[in-house]
Amino acid sequence: MRRFIEHVNEVRATEPDPRRIVATIRPAFVELLADPSWLPAEFMEPFEGSGMGSGIGMWLLYRAGDGGLAFSSLVVPPGAQTPVHDHLAWGLVGLYRGLQDEDVFTRTDDGAVEDRAVLALAEKNALAPGDLYELLPENDIHRVRTTSDVTSVSLHLLGNDNGCIWRHRFHPDEQRVEPFKSGWLNVECQGANAD
Repeated sequence: MRRFIEHVNEVRATEPDPRRIVATIRPAFVELLADPSWLPAEFMEPFEGSGMGSGIGMWLLYRAGDGGLAFSSLVVPPGAQTPVHDHLAWGLVGLYRGLQDEDVFTRTDDGAVEDRAVLALAEKNALAPGDLYELLPENDIHRVRTTSDVTSVSLHLLGNDNGCIWRHRFHPDEQRVEPFKSGWLNVECQGANAD
């Protein structure tokens, strides 16, 4: 993992384009996803009372001092699903264990009304271990649900400290959006993001 993070930090220090960052680090991310031995068991556990709800665990594995990178594991119990949410950053997400369905949404309103959002379902994806997807502005809103009888674990590499920034939780059936901060289970937020 340390070699992977060093590589990612080198790339993001020299490459400003999010699409090229993601394309450049993708092969190393695929390699990390394929190795079942490096992630400690404690970071593959669900947790009641988390910021995502439903026993979903968000475990921080690495955070850059500048707030421009976070690497984490997202743990979703069988039958549970995340709320519909955004990330506000470029990223790579890959499934490490279990099975998931992902629903990707597109926002169709102009965002002019603060607590209103109209979403359209853009795609549905069934994910197995080793599958990954890119997060970019056009596909930043999604939810995932565990479809296996074991807890799913996905690895998230994002171009911000996504557990500690204010993001958006969407309620598509109600055309409503609200701010939320998911937090990390094992690490406090820092500085301006601490409140």
